[in-house]
Amino acid sequence: MKTKTYVDDLRTKSVEELQAELVDAKKELFNLRFQNATNQLNNTSRIAEVRRNIARIQTIITEKAK
Repeated sequence: MKTKTYVDDLRTKSVEELQAELVDAKKELFNLRFQNATNQLNNTSRIAEVRRNIARIQTIITEKAK
């Protein structure tokens, strides 16, 4: 159910807020990949979670554009 509340929260935001959140998520993904490459990342499943969140944000941006 955590995912549903996250998506509902995204749907209430404006496109500008979604764009800002997308930038933050991409920065977080970059940092996670960097930590993984240097063997400093303990929770590698976080990479997949952030990638899915990026896809969710992009999907809602596309929906709002239509």
